[in-house]
Amino acid sequence: MTSIYKKILQVLFLATLPLTVLADWGLNMREGVTPISQKVYDMHMVSLWVVTIIGIVVFGIMFWSIFHHRKSRGVKPAKFSHSTTVEIIWTAIPLLIIIGLAIPATKLLIEMDDTSDTALTVKAVGYQWKWKYEYLEDDLTIYSNLDEKSVELSQRVDSVNPMEHPDYLLDVDEPLVLPTNTKIRILTTANDVIHAWWVPDLGWKRDAIPGFINDNWTMINEPGTYRGQCAEICGKGHGYMPIVVKAVSMDEYKTWVAEKKQEQVAAAEASSKEMSMEELMTKGEAVYKANCLACHQANGEGVQGVFPAVAGSQLATKPENLQAHITQIIYGKNLMPAFGEQLNDGDIASVVTYTRNSFGNDTGDVVQAADVAAERK
Repeated sequence: MTSIYKKILQVLFLATLPLTVLADWGLNMREGVTPISQKVYDMHMVSLWVVTIIGIVVFGIMFWSIFHHRKSRGVKPAKFSHSTTVEIIWTAIPLLIIIGLAIPATKLLIEMDDTSDTALTVKAVGYQWKWKYEYLEDDLTIYSNLDEKSVELSQRVDSVNPMEHPDYLLDVDEPLVLPTNTKIRILTTANDVIHAWWVPDLGWKRDAIPGFINDNWTMINEPGTYRGQCAEICGKGHGYMPIVVKAVSMDEYKTWVAEKKQEQVAAAEASSKEMSMEELMTKGEAVYKANCLACHQANGEGVQGVFPAVAGSQLATKPENLQAHITQIIYGKNLMPAFGEQLNDGDIASVVTYTRNSFGNDTGDVVQAADVAAERK
C-alpha cells in the first residue's frame, strides 16, 4: 500500500514541491527516521492532497457556477426542489473517499500498536521535570535531566541571551541511547503527574500516566541525535524536560551499556567513602544544579508562594533540623518529590552539605554518605 502512496506522490511531484520547501521551515510533518514515521508521513501527504483536490474541485465548481450563472447574463434559476441522483452521487463519493482513507489508516494504527518480536525494552518514567529510563534486558537505569548550560541560562542571572545556546532547553545530561535497525519496545508511565513522551522523528507520542503503562515501538534506521519534549503540561518546569534519543550501531550500544554499568558501580563505591568539606561542596553544587535549581533557583531563594527558599530557611540552617533535611530529600514532602531512588547516599550527603553552607547559610555542617544511609528505612 505504501508503494501506491509513493506513486501518487510522484505524480503530484510538481504540486508538492512548494510543501517540500515549507517542510524545511518546519511547517509540514517530518518524514522521520523510522518505518512507522515514514508510513505516517505518506498517509499524511495522501490525505492532505485528497482534501486539497476536493477543495479545488468543490470551490472550482462553486465559483464557476456563480460566474457562469450570474444575473447579468440573464440566467434564470432552475425550478426544482431536489435531485435524487445528485444526492446519491454527493453522498456516495465522500463515503468512498472516507473508506479509501480509513482502510490504510486502520492498518497503520494496528501496525503501530504491534509490539511483538521486540529485541529491547525501555521503560520511560516521567518525573517533574526529568525522565528516568530503565533498560529492562540490560538491568540499567539512567536519569535524564536538562543540561547544565540550559539550566544556568534559564535563570537569567547574566546578560547572556539564552537563545545563543544552540540547543537551549533541548539538550540533556544523559540521552536515551538506542541501537539502530532494532525493534525496540518503549513503555511509558509517570511517577507524579501526567507527562507525554514525544520525539517527532519517531512518528508517535505516548502519554505517561501515573499508575498506567502505555507502550509503543520504534526501529530507528539512521544513526543520529533526535530531540523531543514532554508534550503534556505538567507544571512549572514543563518546558524544562526535553527528550534526546541518540541512535548508534548495535556494537556501539553494547559498549555504551558496559561502560555505563562500570561508571555506576564506580560512582556507588565512591559515594560510600568519606569526603572532605571541599569535595562535598563541589559535588553538591553539581547535584543542586541538576536536581534542585529549577525550583529553588540559582540564588537559593525559591519562588515565593510556590517553592520555598533554601537560603535562610529553618530546615537548612537549624542544627536540630539536620535529620529532617536529609529525610525530606530522601522521601520528599508536599510538592517536593522524593529523591531517594534518583540519588545515591553520596549525592544526597553532598547536596545537603552544599545547601547548608551556601546562599548565606553558614552552618559548618558536614554530612557523609553514612549519615544518609542511616536515615533510609
